[in-house]
Amino acid sequence: MNFNKKLVLAGILFVTLLLAACGESDNAAEDNGDTSTEQEQNGTRTITDAVGNEVEVPANPQNVIASYLEDYLVALDITPVAQWSVRDGEDVQDYLQDDLGQVPTIPSDLPYEAVASFEPDLLIMDSAEMVEGNKYEQYSKIAPTYVVGEAQNNEWREELKDVAKVFAKEEEAEQILADYEEKATNAKEEISSAIGSESAAALWLFNDTFYIVNENLSSGDVLYNDLGLTAPNVVQEISGDTVANWSEISLEKLAELDADHIFLINDDKESGSKMLDDPIWQNIPAVQNGNIYEYPGDSAWLYTGPIANSQIIDDVLESVTE
Repeated sequence: MNFNKKLVLAGILFVTLLLAACGESDNAAEDNGDTSTEQEQNGTRTITDAVGNEVEVPANPQNVIASYLEDYLVALDITPVAQWSVRDGEDVQDYLQDDLGQVPTIPSDLPYEAVASFEPDLLIMDSAEMVEGNKYEQYSKIAPTYVVGEAQNNEWREELKDVAKVFAKEEEAEQILADYEEKATNAKEEISSAIGSESAAALWLFNDTFYIVNENLSSGDVLYNDLGLTAPNVVQEISGDTVANWSEISLEKLAELDADHIFLINDDKESGSKMLDDPIWQNIPAVQNGNIYEYPGDSAWLYTGPIANSQIIDDVLESVTE
């Protein structure tokens, strides 16, 4: 009898403890579930941006503004409600207009009134610089605001991944990067076979002034890091002194540019491109050998992202392997 009583008591104790545990579990679920349950009901997720803000973003945002990040949006099959522009909407990222041609423009400095007029449900900022001072607070009053990078120029692959995270499209981003790396690797082999270790530079002509691309940014990153082209000494020297994508190059330095190939982004074509008649330009080895590959100012060469960089690879391949 004593043994049986012990069994019964043990059973009662077990059931009591089990019920208590279930009650605690339910209470914990209620306590911890307030935020997650509310977010599920509201269709939102909380993620932390590059500067430490915890941002509650819509699970399926419909009206997105991501100024100057449109390359990443298009690559991820997302259409913003407004697109970056300058000069009162006259200048946009032309290379994206097959996808964004019907999307209205917004000034690049994102005035609050202009932003609010589009009734966005999500704002994505390219860098911390865009939300300095009390700007973040002001934008956050309009819509959830997510900052992608701390620096002015962020590595584009990481930027793509970060933008993809906002939309829960990490797998799509990884596939985009895998496709790009395969394309760059194949192109690098073709280019090496065509021109070997010959050097190349990218120059932008705008308002009678030459600018040269940074060795590690914008199209320079594609030329030298992805495609393995040789950077002339002048490119290396100027790149070491600046964090800008494009830097003005003096005529004195232009005279030292011993590039075998030049990719010229010509914004002065309509005004006559008179700087191309200057003797200094004419004495550059690439000019003397006819290795000048010219592109309009609205081409992808002035931008960065998976779409822009892929187009740059196409341009380089077509130019040096023809």
